[in-house]
Amino acid sequence: MKEVRVGDVMRKGVITLQQDETAESAAKTLKRNMIGSVIVLRKSEPVGIITERDIIFKVIAEGKDPRKVKLNAIMSSPLKAVGPDVDIEEAARMLRDEHVKRLPVVSNKGVLIGILSETDMVRVSPALFDIIRERAEVERFGKTVEFTGLCESCFNYSESLKRIDGKLICEDCEEEHGL
Repeated sequence: MKEVRVGDVMRKGVITLQQDETAESAAKTLKRNMIGSVIVLRKSEPVGIITERDIIFKVIAEGKDPRKVKLNAIMSSPLKAVGPDVDIEEAARMLRDEHVKRLPVVSNKGVLIGILSETDMVRVSPALFDIIRERAEVERFGKTVEFTGLCESCFNYSESLKRIDGKLICEDCEEEHGL
């Protein structure tokens, strides 16, 4: 079976704004396009991301004027990005480990070519839901010691997985490999 790559799943036609545009402009763009984020550019280079949450928390809740706040002051940066040839499971781990919900997809020349979200991945591969769910559990309950699911070494089901070097490992593999 062919491995699913980020380029197979990503959404093309990413909505972008320049870094010197305002939070008001970003909010209107989000509403007009019915989306939750826009990629922020410096000329043609992707340098950050603005989400609905950024506008609410960093502008509105702080009592700032959205017509005056520039995107480069509130964007999340540096931008966490992924290439189109990355395996979709690795991208899911990146989302989990970086605590983000979206990954811009850039070519090897740094050109923005798409965006990948948790929803995009679950639509294509429901098994990735476990990786995304795990991240949500960590965010909700804090770092937990054990997880339930498939061991990323032997691929057997276990109710007692531990995160070791970024992978979920069962007790047997942990002992076998001296981890």
